[in-house]
Amino acid sequence: MIRRPWAAVDYEALMRAYPPAPEYFETAWLAPPEEIEATQLARLQERALAAAKVPFFERRWAAAGFDARSLATTEDLWRAPFYTVDDIRRSIEAHPPWGDYQGVLPEDALREPMRVYMSGGTTGKSRPTFYTQWDREVGAVLTARALYMQGIRPGDVVLNSWAYGTHNGAFAFDEALHRWLNCVVITTGTGNVTSSERQVEFAIEYGATAILTTGDYLLRLADVAREMGYDPSADFKIRALPNIGDRERLESRFGVECFNSYGFHEVQWVSVECPAHDGLHIFEDAFVVQIVDPETGERLPDGELGSICITELYKTGSPQFRYNIMDLSYLYPREQCACGSWLRRMAPFAGRGDNMVKLRGVNVWPEAVGEIALSVPGTEPDWFVRAVRVDRRDELVVSVVSTVADGERDALRAAVEDRLKERLGVRIGAEIVRPGDLDAWTEVNVSPKLKRFRDER
Repeated sequence: MIRRPWAAVDYEALMRAYPPAPEYFETAWLAPPEEIEATQLARLQERALAAAKVPFFERRWAAAGFDARSLATTEDLWRAPFYTVDDIRRSIEAHPPWGDYQGVLPEDALREPMRVYMSGGTTGKSRPTFYTQWDREVGAVLTARALYMQGIRPGDVVLNSWAYGTHNGAFAFDEALHRWLNCVVITTGTGNVTSSERQVEFAIEYGATAILTTGDYLLRLADVAREMGYDPSADFKIRALPNIGDRERLESRFGVECFNSYGFHEVQWVSVECPAHDGLHIFEDAFVVQIVDPETGERLPDGELGSICITELYKTGSPQFRYNIMDLSYLYPREQCACGSWLRRMAPFAGRGDNMVKLRGVNVWPEAVGEIALSVPGTEPDWFVRAVRVDRRDELVVSVVSTVADGERDALRAAVEDRLKERLGVRIGAEIVRPGDLDAWTEVNVSPKLKRFRDER
């Protein structure tokens, strides 16, 4: 017998457990610390028992001597072993094609409606994650909370300009907007699917209040609008900026407040910035976020930059239980924010913990290279770093976008190299490229998080 998607979810129970926007910001957002922590512990205990039945976790927990029944406080979570994307890859290799880390499989689909999305795949096999109908709905609620905080309101017309493909991103936005914010969604996809000129026409003709895409592509649409004879600040009706990119440029171009947020493929939306702009509030009814040393996995104190290790508390399908995602951030101590919320806060995404390169004895982070390169006058906010092998020696090369005249490019390149040597104490090569030249590398408007580094050694 088939259980249809609408029969697989008790929507009243879902909304009680995970209030959608705007109700969320009047209830759980303002909960006291003891209520937040009690909810987390109850859901953590339940999630641990479910994860223990999944072969991947059963095997790893047995080897580490961790018993899912032993979680008496949230602090006990530190005793569970973490895992990384490399462990997932090994699971897929040993148990193709889905791996043994899934909580559901295709043969369960008649009783448990599900979807599968892929992450990775750029340099190897894709990593599938199954989502039950419950997972999709709660994930959409979390995403809708973030979009609401960022300025989108029920009934808005919104262009979804993310790439629809095997990845979760565009679909997660669509589900949140349609199912939980009652927005009218125009699914334009990327500029390769719907031309930039046509996207501008859609946005202006239908009064779109937001265009969901990368900040770089949104700024490019503003430039295209000018070329078409429009004034972006007057003819666009943008009043929400849920975009990943340069906050200062976005706000100055559109005159709208920009709010940072964080999420990733396997767990969807994790945290969002409030009007105080002092860290990203974690949706703690759905997640426990820990920060660990990128190299050792050891616990780091609040305020120290490290790798995000996340445990989701809401899914019924494939668990993510102490998943060391290797995205860099840090935690704030639990304290009441100026907005009134007691939710733990985390810093914005600060790069990748697995991108560090040891260059002639010096640890170098590509994100630091990019930041320093962009501090040189004449550069534009777009860059990419490559690790290469030259004459049997490791080297780094940073490509920086600029619009300076051809005759000035050599001087700008030398200035970037000098600034990097001065700041990092090691020589790093630079090259000056034109706007758009890095799009294929950074995957602008394709990936929810821009690629900034590639190891070519």
